Amino acid sequence: MPYDSRIRSERSKMSKSFAKLADFLLDSYIEAAFMTASELAHTLNLDAATVVRFSQYLGYDGFPELQREIRERVKEDLLRRPAQAENPKSIPGIAQAAMCELALALEHTRISLDTDSLERLVEKMGQVRRIVVLPEGSAQPNAYSLVQYLEQGGFPVYIARSGIVDLARTINTAGSNDLLLAMEVVGQSPYITRALCEAKSKGIPTAAIVGAASLASTRCADIVIAAQAHLSPGVGIVSIEAIIYTLAQVLRQRYADRFVGTEQSIADLSARIQQPLE
Repeated sequence: MPYDSRIRSERSKMSKSFAKLADFLLDSYIEAAFMTASELAHTLNLDAATVVRFSQYLGYDGFPELQREIRERVKEDLLRRPAQAENPKSIPGIAQAAMCELALALEHTRISLDTDSLERLVEKMGQVRRIVVLPEGSAQPNAYSLVQYLEQGGFPVYIARSGIVDLARTINTAGSNDLLLAMEVVGQSPYITRALCEAKSKGIPTAAIVGAASLASTRCADIVIAAQAHLSPGVGIVSIEAIIYTLAQVLRQRYADRFVGTEQSIADLSARIQQPLE
């Protein structure tokens, strides 16, 4: 059984120090391949003897034996798999082509990203009473990512339901101190565009984060941030996720004081909620 399978099978039974080591070896095995036991222990603020005991716990004689297996994994990643990918019909070849397609799409989106519109959106988010996200079906995962980032900064935000009556109710209760933010990958929800137009006619600020600048919702939004258009909806989802991540980083810089301590407060509150009632 390879080292990563051994770690996963034992992970739930490990002590905190062993679990810390296990997660590092799973997530950062390339770095671990070139560390001594002492260096690995120092990186994780553990004792070198813990690294040895951990290796033996997994069934190895010591860390050198475990590390040899990790290095074989690195060789597989850097040497053997790229050679296998030279066959475009092989699984490594298909995987490499897909990753290259995503990388190229992200690069195009990076180059074409309208940072002026990004700045306007960041400013507006800091001014409004609440942010209402209107996502089409394929953009739902992107919407949840955005909500998570915004909640970490204490921004009042929620995702509106996509039903016609729900959209009408959302617009009816919104005002000029709110922001309606549409999120679309391929523009398959025409009601979102109509909802944005109705909101704009009422003087409600609107914005759109979309998978292509030609989508109809962009014609009814005050602020538009568009990814580079792509035929694949999957690539569009990834590109929009990159825009959301970028937006989150700008928000963290611009409103740093709003993010200070928020994540810890949420963690503390979560711990209290899990406690049984007396």
